[in-house]
Parts: sequence; C-alpha cells; structure tokens
Amino acid sequence: MFAGLPELGISNGEDLKETLTNCTEPLKAIDQFQMENGILLPTLQSALPFLDLHGTPRLEFHQSVFDELRENLMERVAIIAEGKEDDRYAKLEELLEKKETEDGDAVHRGEGVALFSSDLSILHNFFSPSPKTRRQGEVVLKLTQMIGKNVKLYDMVLQFLRTLFLRTRNVHYCTLRAELLMSLHDLDISEICSVDPCHKFTWCLDACIREKFVDGKRARELQGFLDGVKKGQEQVLGDLSMILCDPFACNTLVLSIIKNVQELLSQDALPRDSPDLMLLLRMLSLGQGAWDMIDSQVFKEPRLVCLLILGKAKLGIRCSELEVVTRFLPAMMSVVVDDHIHVVEQKLPSEEKSSLSYPTALPDAFIRYLQDNRVACEMGLYYVLHIAKLRNKNALLRLLPALVETYNDMAFGDIFLHLLMGHLTLLSDEFGSEDFCSVVFDGFLLTSFSSKENVHRHTLRMLVHLHHKVLASYMETLMKTLEPPKQCSEPMKELYTQLTEKLESQKKSPPAADEPPSLDLGLHPVTVAPTSSTPTTPSTPR
Repeated sequence: MFAGLPELGISNGEDLKETLTNCTEPLKAIDQFQMENGILLPTLQSALPFLDLHGTPRLEFHQSVFDELRENLMERVAIIAEGKEDDRYAKLEELLEKKETEDGDAVHRGEGVALFSSDLSILHNFFSPSPKTRRQGEVVLKLTQMIGKNVKLYDMVLQFLRTLFLRTRNVHYCTLRAELLMSLHDLDISEICSVDPCHKFTWCLDACIREKFVDGKRARELQGFLDGVKKGQEQVLGDLSMILCDPFACNTLVLSIIKNVQELLSQDALPRDSPDLMLLLRMLSLGQGAWDMIDSQVFKEPRLVCLLILGKAKLGIRCSELEVVTRFLPAMMSVVVDDHIHVVEQKLPSEEKSSLSYPTALPDAFIRYLQDNRVACEMGLYYVLHIAKLRNKNALLRLLPALVETYNDMAFGDIFLHLLMGHLTLLSDEFGSEDFCSVVFDGFLLTSFSSKENVHRHTLRMLVHLHHKVLASYMETLMKTLEPPKQCSEPMKELYTQLTEKLESQKKSPPAADEPPSLDLGLHPVTVAPTSSTPTTPSTPR
C-alpha cells in the first residue's frame, strides 16, 4: 500500500509473503512480524489489546496514525516554504525527492503500457480513454491526495514536473501537469484552482479534449485566455505551453486542423483567411515550443505565433516560420485535392474516367517542411493517419516514403507509430500485395528498425495481429530480418516469440474458407427519433 517502506527499515507485503511461505508456525511468524514492524512505542503494546476488544482493526489504527503523520508533514512543508532560510527550498526538495523518483518511474511505466499495448485498433488506442477516466490513474490520485489543499505543496510539485520535463523531454509530464490541476478541479479544491492562472484555460481545453475537437465557441474562449496574459505575468505562458504540449491536447488540436483544412477546401478558401485555423496553429506552435521556452526562461510566444497574432500572414511577409502558413499548408492542400479527385474519379463510370494516373510525387514544399519544421511535421503525420483511416491505399503509398526523414525523427516516435499500426489494420487485406508490403516495410519501417528498438517493437506488435494477411513469402523474409539481437529488451523477445508461435500454429491449422473482407469497425447504426432539441455538453467556464 505504501511505497518506500524497505528504505525505512520496515518490511513490506513481499517480506510478509516470503516469511509465511517459509515458516512452520504461521501464527508465531505473524506475531513476530507485527512486533518487529509495528509502531515502536513501549506503552503501546499494552494498549493494543484494548483496541482488539473494541473490534478496531489494526489496519484502521495504523491508517489513523499515518493520516496524523501526513498532516504533520504538510504543516512542516508549509512552515519551511514560508520561512526565510536560504536553504528552505533545498529542505523541501529533500522531502519530495523520493516522491519525484516514484513519480518519474510510474509515468514511464504507464506510458509504456499504453503505447505498446497488445490491443491494435483504431477504436481503442492511446487517446481513447476520456480525460476523467485518465485522472483516475494511480499517479494522479496519489499526488492529489498528497497535495490536498496545500498551495505551497502544489507549487512545489509543479516545479518538480517542470524539472522532470526539462531533464527528460518526456511530454507525458505535461499530461500529468494538466491532469493534476483537473483532478483538483474535480474535487472542487477552490483553494488551489482559484489561484492557478491556468485553471480556466485548462478546464476549457479539457472539454475540447473530451470531444476531440475545438469548436468555434471554445476556440474564442481559449484565445481570450491567451490574449489575457498581462504584462509582468508572462511566466504564465510557460505553464500554458506545457499544458498545450500534452499529447492529448496536441492530438485534439491537429485533428481540428485537419478537419478545418478539409472545410476550407470545400469552400475554395485559403488557410491564411481562416481565423479558426490561425488560432489552432497558434496553440499548436505554443505547445511545440514548451521545452525551449521553459529551458530558456524567455516567456514569449514563438515567432510564428506572433506573426499570426499580428495578422501579418496576409501581408506576404516571408520568413521560415510564416511559410508554414503560406507554403506548407497550400502544399498540403494540393495533396488533399489530389486524393479527393482520385476518390471521386473512382466512383465515375468507366467511360467518364480520365487517363491520368494517380500522382506518385509530392510537392517539394511539403517534403521540405516535414523535415525542417515541427509544427508542419505534426500536421503532415496526422494527415497520413487521416488517409489511412479512409483506407486510401494510393495516398498512403505516396506519403509513407516521405516519412523516412522528418523533423527530429517524429515519424518514428512512439505515439505516431502506435496510432499508425492501429490505422493499418483497416488496410489489412492490402498486405497480401508485395508492392504494398514493400512500401510499408522496406520503404518505411525497416529503414530505422535496427537503430531504434521502439520501431522494431511496434513492427512486431503489428505483425502479431496481421501476420496471416501478409504475403507468405514476404512474411518469411520479415521473420529473418526482424529476429531480435542478443542484447535487446525482454518485451521485444516476448513479441518475437509470440509471433513465431502464431505462425507455427497457422501452419498446423487447415486453411480457412474464403470470406469477404469485413469492414466492420464495431460501430452499428442506431435509429434516433426526430427531435427539435439538440444535445448539450457541459458548459465551459465563463
């Protein structure tokens, strides 16, 4: 139940289990264990039997003592934080140092379990759980309980999260920063929520994350919070950027950008003429610049954001940041147009189809900005997921080779690969084609698997689910190529063994009768009676 007991010289549950496993007289062993590890007060031993007579469990007694000690610790933290000694922060850091280590380990464990989950589905992925469900995680609940209503302790925990983010560049500490604030919001801890300047912004963004879309009304509210940062309070931008760097926030922003681009296309409008798109880009850029801002302690919005705010995108000013709007987005829209034309043409009668083949090359600006700009790369990667979701094989084969070289190798990051593997299940029947396998594996995944273990793991993870769809001769070659090196992680060895066993089992089983491919995503039509009212969502802060 409590971490860190062995370090204090107190045995834990594992020690008790070992004692009971090896002892010959369990009752005596339990008495001895209680004597050695209980509260060591001479006067207490004679008092404990009275608790037994009153039916008070020992657990309840020890829990009450723990709660009392916790309150004393919180008071001590507050006193130290308010003190004038030069070393007061060092004392607080010493108190929280162990909690920091447990925080970091737990976050890494949770991240790994989610991103390398055995589930491979477009419906159940890393971003599927609702924000409120995620806030029930062990780490968030422990931190929320530890902080209680103590503002000083809350500030210290936030500082540790910033430090861990800077030290590791792990964006999941940004998630934890937002989840912690919203967990306190759920409990109506006004003592903290009322003084955190990021509260209302985070609350509004949380509603957008829940719906995986930023609508116009909430976009204006979020813009109001950003524009409301007053002179002298610029440091708030550091925390706002960290909250926007949360992968769940980034996911919501980029999904909204892709939808916005499609709407602009249907209206024959340019990206620079859409205020909603400019705001989404502003928030995405602010989030992507979080690490640099906190590291440099220069609390100014990135150059792209400043240009968007000033409206200079319309003035034709040329600079590398602004060209994301004036060059990259138009290039991306041209790719979208190509895909749209191809889809429409496929539906035409054969006599009306043109003789033009599907384009294989990509605009130079599109490729260049995938490599040179983080914000552009993020949008490009999500467009790849979008076309995979539409089962657009031609577009996918056109785009995947361009992902071999991306900004900071973002295409080989765990979050994108986790999502891509799930989206590729929608094109499972295409793996029977050597051309398709060649592009997916030789043209993309296998270009970096030997130097990046995570790519190797994600590839095996996908094949565990889709091996029976892959061309047999190609699968045989893949198994030789993907055999783990001697020095690799246990999870990778386990995945390869699992895949080997599945292939062996497949050889022994008789071939299944041919069936038409299923396109069922688990979504079934529901008939809804006509109504004049419209569903409402929880209101956002005013």
